[in-house]
Amino acid sequence: MNGPARFVEGTAPRRPATRARGALFVIDPLAGLQAEVDASIGLMSATQDLGLEVWCCEPEELAFANGQVQAYARRIRLRPRSARRGPHLGNQGGDHRWVVDATWWDELERVVVEVSSFGLVHLRIDPPVDARYLHTTYLLDLVEGPRVINRPEGIRAMHEKLVALRFPELCPATYVGADPVALRSFVAAVGTAVVKPVDGFAGHDVWLVPDDRGATALLQSATQGGRQVIAQEYLSSVAAGNKRLFLLDGEIVGAVLRRPCADDFRIGPPVAAAEIDEQDRAIAAALGPVLRGYGLVIAGADVIDGRLIEVNVTCPGGMHKTDALLGTRLSHTIVSSLFEGALA
Repeated sequence: MNGPARFVEGTAPRRPATRARGALFVIDPLAGLQAEVDASIGLMSATQDLGLEVWCCEPEELAFANGQVQAYARRIRLRPRSARRGPHLGNQGGDHRWVVDATWWDELERVVVEVSSFGLVHLRIDPPVDARYLHTTYLLDLVEGPRVINRPEGIRAMHEKLVALRFPELCPATYVGADPVALRSFVAAVGTAVVKPVDGFAGHDVWLVPDDRGATALLQSATQGGRQVIAQEYLSSVAAGNKRLFLLDGEIVGAVLRRPCADDFRIGPPVAAAEIDEQDRAIAAALGPVLRGYGLVIAGADVIDGRLIEVNVTCPGGMHKTDALLGTRLSHTIVSSLFEGALA
């Protein structure tokens, strides 16, 4: 964007009827998205499949001007499906990745628009929830009219690494803090712990800390500079799989199994369908009222051996990969449900 000069009196057009039936994705730069796997692209594709417009802007392209939240946004069209198999963005590649063209979208127009003119607004910025992310949520708080998915104030209130701690009876033993001495005592109590920063994401800086002579040094490194970390009892049953439950308005709409990568305790991509059992339903029943109360419409709950590990609400993912792997239509189910509610 070429600076705030774009946001001047009279630049935001009136609300056209077609735009009110489309979606605005507030998202990281399109060029940096991994089109083969990114869940946001699956949601865009499903929106387009419903005959609705797909618009995108980056956080820096939002502004408050003339009493309205405005976006310098581009309307895009995902490349025609005639060159692809399957209902979404590309050909099934035999695993969790879609086969896509290097250039997967075309820009149709780029203008300043009122954010309130859209049927839905998707907040799809990848974590961490840093100053950039928070400032974006404050602007989106001011949007009147369309539903913002997920609700900005809900994201601020319900830190995804800590949401699960509201339900300690569902979680493995957990300690949150920055004191390496207290953490060392916790590791001694549980035997082996998984330690990760409170503000971490995508598996970065995750430590497996056994109760041995090297634990103290590992914990001092993890908490260096007073960094808050989460330590959880290591569940050896993770080798059998980590189940991702896809939640829509607090209800389970799908599930997939993920396993650690070779020579790594961290969870890899989806590998198989997952059966939804009574423990999963109990977890969803506990989470549902809280998620709905905070407007966290799309969420992903990670479960190991019936124990809740964390709840992804910042930019929930995995749907697009699961659709590629299993031939499901999670992205379409989510988008159809959202627009039914938004346009009723």
